[in-house]
Amino acid sequence: MTAPSPGRLMSLDAFRGLAVAGMILVNNPGSWSHIYGPLRHAPWHGATPTDLVFPFFLFAVGVSLSFSFAARTARGDSRRDLWTQVVRRALVIYGLGLFMAAFPGFDLATVRLVGVLARIALVYLVAGTLVLCLSRRAVCAVMLALLFGYWALMAWVPVPGFGPGDLSPEGNLAAHLDRMILGVHMWSGGGGVYDPEGLLSTLPAVSTTLSGLFTGDYLRVRRAAGDSGLGPPRHLAAAGAVLVLAGLVWDILFPINKPLWTSSYVLFTTGWALVVLASLYWLIDVRGWRAWARPFLVYGMNAITVFVASGLVAKVLVRWRVPAGSGDATTSLYNRIYEIGFASWAGPLNGSLAFAWATVLLWLAILWVMHARRIFIKV
Repeated sequence: MTAPSPGRLMSLDAFRGLAVAGMILVNNPGSWSHIYGPLRHAPWHGATPTDLVFPFFLFAVGVSLSFSFAARTARGDSRRDLWTQVVRRALVIYGLGLFMAAFPGFDLATVRLVGVLARIALVYLVAGTLVLCLSRRAVCAVMLALLFGYWALMAWVPVPGFGPGDLSPEGNLAAHLDRMILGVHMWSGGGGVYDPEGLLSTLPAVSTTLSGLFTGDYLRVRRAAGDSGLGPPRHLAAAGAVLVLAGLVWDILFPINKPLWTSSYVLFTTGWALVVLASLYWLIDVRGWRAWARPFLVYGMNAITVFVASGLVAKVLVRWRVPAGSGDATTSLYNRIYEIGFASWAGPLNGSLAFAWATVLLWLAILWVMHARRIFIKV
């Protein structure tokens, strides 16, 4: 358990907290049959506000990487020390993801080997290794090569039975490779056809994190130079607007698509991440208005912890069978809480939304107590 350092970028904590709170909100509706459109992922091509949440978190990983490596290097840590930390942390995060996927049945014959935490672990490992082994110019070249190389692979490499350039759920190259390599160890929601956190699509996700790295580098330089005015947030917001526009232009040739993590999706979501971070930076770090952001700061200080804990609790509630209210029928405790506590007075749709918000607020209360007692679980 580690307390936060005194000179940390508070807007980054709030940004990370906003992302993980968003994850919990969209992952915990009262009923998956009753969800407002903005809280659903896009059916395939395109993006909703929900499709911004995960790339925002990966972007924050990159910003944190810049600040963390700089701080540890200033303390005298060697590159070997830093890489050891990267490997250890990646293994821990991947292990947590594997545990979440297997819990509570632990059927290793079909357990999903990739997922949200697995992607965070792999991206962190690759990004951290690149930063420690290459110059910033070379890292930038790799970031661009991943975006254009992924585009070329998806557009030109033929898939048996579909040909090249097929971006349907069944016919795209990323899904084909996942079916070949992962087999039954894929996301069940895709019907065994594709996995939204698959292997090949992790490559452009690395670029998402590297864009955060360069954002962190820029903010570190400006802060070191004593620039605490409107310059940094204005520059970040302008860069974000350009990237959003670039993503929309690239969408014409390579559609914005979260499950495929397309290169246009990287530009589009990174642009919005820059705009949101710029806004938070101006409000929190420049203007000093922090009280309103306290819930996000609290979430951001224990982000991985609350993501794992909320996922495990939801699984327990779904598996726990209770009487449905009539006869011998049973239902999950999760569904019973939704029906009695929320749908009964708010209706199916608004009750589902209220359930999701109640989940976010419940975890906020728990995190608030942890924060007050200075309990910060560093993964």
